Amino acid sequence: MQHKLNEASFAGTLNTPLLGTVTMYEWHLYILRTRHGTLYTGIATDVARRLLEHTGSRTRGAKYLRSRMPLKLAYQTKIGDQALALRAERQIKRLPRQRKEDIVTASPDSEQLLTMLGIVPTA
Repeated sequence: MQHKLNEASFAGTLNTPLLGTVTMYEWHLYILRTRHGTLYTGIATDVARRLLEHTGSRTRGAKYLRSRMPLKLAYQTKIGDQALALRAERQIKRLPRQRKEDIVTASPDSEQLLTMLGIVPTA
């Protein structure tokens, strides 16, 4: 199944000697609120598509969310490359609930979020 490219997530191409031309995507970090009020953190290149997968797919959505519908997008920010997005996601998942709520309430941009998490992007 092919998905249409989300132009907002497309960051260009990179030519590498080993792999040739590689398409680069901007990754987003998102936090969903479930019907029970729990918070779920994830990353995606296309948050709208990923939310549809969580809500409408029995095979592509997270198992944790299947019995916790409906979902509400509580926070999202464009974070950069996949490695940085994974680091931020891992840090947020380790936070206590109140710190996650603080992130949702503050709605920081990506630079502020990384500072809050103590993550220094590598160049």
